[in-house]
Amino acid sequence: MTQTSPVAVASARKWILRIVFTLALVGVGVALVLGLRTRPASVSASAFAENPDLDPGTALSGPAPPITLTDQFGRPVSLGSYRGKVVLLAFSDSQCTTICPLTTTEMLDAKRMLGAAGAHVALLGVNANPDARSVRDVRAYSEAHGMSGQWRFLTGSLPQLRHVWSAYHIAVQIEAGQIDHTPALYLIDQRGRLAKLYVTEMAYAGIDQQAQILAREISNLLPGHPGVHSDLSYTRIPAIDPGERVTLPRAGGGSISFGQGNAPRLVLFFATWDAETLNMGAGLEMLGRYVAHAAHAPGGHLPALLAIDQGDVEPTPAALPALLRTLPRPLPYPVAIDRTGRVADGYGVEDQPWLVLVTPSGRILWHDDVSTSGWPSVASLVREVHAALQRPLSSPPSAAGAAKELADSPPALAALHRQAGQLLNGGFRALSARLRALRGYPVVLNVWASWCPPCKKEFPLFAAAAARYGRRVAFLGADYEDSPGEARPFLAGHPVSYPSYEASSGQLSPLATITGTPTTIFIDAAGRVAHVHIGQYAAQGSLDLDVESYGF
Repeated sequence: MTQTSPVAVASARKWILRIVFTLALVGVGVALVLGLRTRPASVSASAFAENPDLDPGTALSGPAPPITLTDQFGRPVSLGSYRGKVVLLAFSDSQCTTICPLTTTEMLDAKRMLGAAGAHVALLGVNANPDARSVRDVRAYSEAHGMSGQWRFLTGSLPQLRHVWSAYHIAVQIEAGQIDHTPALYLIDQRGRLAKLYVTEMAYAGIDQQAQILAREISNLLPGHPGVHSDLSYTRIPAIDPGERVTLPRAGGGSISFGQGNAPRLVLFFATWDAETLNMGAGLEMLGRYVAHAAHAPGGHLPALLAIDQGDVEPTPAALPALLRTLPRPLPYPVAIDRTGRVADGYGVEDQPWLVLVTPSGRILWHDDVSTSGWPSVASLVREVHAALQRPLSSPPSAAGAAKELADSPPALAALHRQAGQLLNGGFRALSARLRALRGYPVVLNVWASWCPPCKKEFPLFAAAAARYGRRVAFLGADYEDSPGEARPFLAGHPVSYPSYEASSGQLSPLATITGTPTTIFIDAAGRVAHVHIGQYAAQGSLDLDVESYGF
């Protein structure tokens, strides 16, 4: 089983969407619909200088574009009907398991921090999922997150939604079956004018701080500037890394400590609202079977499992016990509760559910975005865990070390090694000719780009794999939708023992449909595509396992 990690796909695409959003708002020489302008923030910018997890907001002016859509109860709602109230307007995916729950939690907490003055604040959401746009979809999200009576979550026909997205510069796209959109939150004053724009950061520990920022900005707009019942510092809250010892409350009572030990461990992060898109009961039961298998594995080499409920974004403290009561039997592994978000941040959680394999010292060997790939079978999970444990990456090989390993390679492969790290022009025509010349050898073609953060993360894995297997397998790169001026410095800083070819959109379609970077195409010795892996490889063992499965 290969996994599509959010660091690979979701992070890369959301990073691109954020750039698109910024350009839409601040494009040079363009008359902006939103009338963007800057003005001093109510909180000194220096307070946020060392905390990238918070957004102090971008000041706006001008009327908020009109909205008339249908809420989660099937009733028509217009933005204009909320004149006289301050409005927080979020664009949220009705089936989101990543950043939208953080946004909605911040909205709700900000209103609560205002106490009685919260009655003068309206919370609105606009659906940013072009596929799940029924009233039932927005109602299900609202119920799962405890928001049914707290906000109006609006949806409509696809043309209606696209009109609103365009008016607010919201980029929405579907890639590899996943929804990505600009995580924007607008603050609108009582006159229906735009006041501020916020972009939610993927940081669980900063939820309360961001809510306080929102509450204080809302207070500035309300008569008398009512007090905010929160006095948090904006200093960045340190994450709890996997190597640190931590004690968390345990579901059902008591506590559990973990973080240092003598054996690797497998950790599941989840929230009860994952049940909106996944069968949580089936997944938790599957992990119970993994635990049983691990207990009887030869030599006891499979790590124990710990589940952690993301308590800081649960609708109520009763949500987790209610979910556990639906299971046919007690789980054979402990369930802890992370109410601060610090553990999730330390383990790099960017979606729910999320599996992480860590060493006793706290090094992350492998992760799996379950919401993207679905619950693995016990057999596939065991396979991935074994692969990650057997082939951890210590450091990428040096150029001299790779050359030593690749000495005496067959002529066709040696020709690749002589072009190590080069960017070759000629496009797909030249790449196709090279692939024909490599018939008789399996080929691993990695599609990457210099602007893709996940590509940077996985390059050391490919450097190690190419050195290990490069005497029998041909490795190649395809630099996708990039500029040579950016690609060549990237390659110089990320050495590999093979060349890359320039490739533009559509050119690789004879081999595979490229929905994002990174993507890895495995081609057998006869020149046929044997497998396509979408997204970043999260572990050396996972990449090596695919090379061995599809490269021989």
